[in-house]
Amino acid sequence: MNEQTTGATDSNEFDSLELPSMTPGSLARKFGPGMMLMMTGIGTSHLVTAPVAGGRYGYALLWCLPIAYIFKYYGFEMAIRFTHATGRSMLDAYATAWKKLPVWYVLITTVIQSAVGQAGRLIAAAAVVFYFFRMFLGVDIPGVDDDQELAVYGLLLGVMSVAIILRGRYAIVELVTKIAAGILIVCTLAVFVVEPAPVSEFVHFFQLETPEGSWLIIASFLGLLPTGIDVSLQASEWGKAKKVGMGKLRSSMEAQGLAPRFDSFDGRKEDLTVDVSKLPAHAQEYCRRWFKIGLLDFRFGHVISFILATIFLVLAAVWLYPSDVSGNAVMGEIAKIFTESVGPGLMVVFLAGALAATYSTAFNYFDGWPRVVGACCRNLFRKTAALPRTSREEMDAKQRKLWYSEYNIYRISMFFSLITSVAIIAGIPRPVYLVLVASALAYFVAPVIFFLNLYYCQTVIPKDDKLFYPSPFATWFGWLSLVVFTGLSGILILQRLFGISLF
Repeated sequence: MNEQTTGATDSNEFDSLELPSMTPGSLARKFGPGMMLMMTGIGTSHLVTAPVAGGRYGYALLWCLPIAYIFKYYGFEMAIRFTHATGRSMLDAYATAWKKLPVWYVLITTVIQSAVGQAGRLIAAAAVVFYFFRMFLGVDIPGVDDDQELAVYGLLLGVMSVAIILRGRYAIVELVTKIAAGILIVCTLAVFVVEPAPVSEFVHFFQLETPEGSWLIIASFLGLLPTGIDVSLQASEWGKAKKVGMGKLRSSMEAQGLAPRFDSFDGRKEDLTVDVSKLPAHAQEYCRRWFKIGLLDFRFGHVISFILATIFLVLAAVWLYPSDVSGNAVMGEIAKIFTESVGPGLMVVFLAGALAATYSTAFNYFDGWPRVVGACCRNLFRKTAALPRTSREEMDAKQRKLWYSEYNIYRISMFFSLITSVAIIAGIPRPVYLVLVASALAYFVAPVIFFLNLYYCQTVIPKDDKLFYPSPFATWFGWLSLVVFTGLSGILILQRLFGISLF
């Protein structure tokens, strides 16, 4: 949980803050939470769910993609906007609700997701490794049957992730992952150019079809494209931890009386509000630039994610349909898209990119979910809130032994996620099924988080704040998106649980 710090930290130095450059090259280096949000989705949803949809149902489920990306957009943006406007995370806002019920809700669902959801993400990465060693190199793990090999590979990948995160070496992994994922993107675009889908098939973007047996894939698309709405809370925590913009100035403003001191145990959401006009003009520009960078960071990832998801579904429809696309060797089935279109020589490149994409998803969740659990405990328990909350280095020897510090809860949650997810993989060694269930689970918890993000963004940020307060279009379309998203959830529940099909 190491924090990133930038520029001056003294509250008397508002006017000497270094303004971030807005040039394209500089922006790419400053991107962070939005890119991480994108990378959590490009793994399982793009490399497993989209090809499964295209392989099993052709182009029929293309309509799910624009609905997922368009109608989930503001669920994510509101969390990013809130953090930049207040210097606090969304979970701090949730703590002001009656009896802190939203925080308890997030804590419970996150603990479940860190087990079941992480199993879905981890098994996707394990499936890539399984295929590479078993099917590509012909290498077996002695004394281990086929199904349990996935659990072994999942364990190795999970232990490696946890070790790297706790040693604070994420920056290196992030760099390698971006390079490998970039290779995958280039290869994917190249294959699409080789055999593009007929233009006439893109009419399925506008045709609402639910082929028999497709409900789980539909729920998976809407749940995990571009990623689960619950990741907006992780992005909020990442944005707060980045310590730039208002997140950097908040404590100084509180110390000078320019902003209220927020106490998550007195239930006053008004204390989260920041009057930006009280800042010097230079500091306002500093916050404005970091907010614009945050939005560009998120929007860039959102668009790239949509393009890739569409291409993967279309490629599967062209090269795999009709195919069940299932089993332990699912990555080999998906790899046919590349090997049959360009040639066997592309297999290694595809596997490298696929491992980077799926591993980055599991890796980010090993940090994200425990970070959310720690933030929930920070807002629920006074003893946790009273201790340093950012890193091990900020605690003295006595504090490090206290299991209820936010940092130790973060570590405990990480080990819980590792152990339970590997156990689930060992018990249910079915990559596609686990990925789809994990994705659907994210979908069904999303409407509540979506609503809370909208509500707190529009009730905490001052309405006369032209920079941070949502525009009229963002406000109305955000609520419309919530209605559509919740309605689709209800339709899927009716179809799956009660056998009532509306389409």
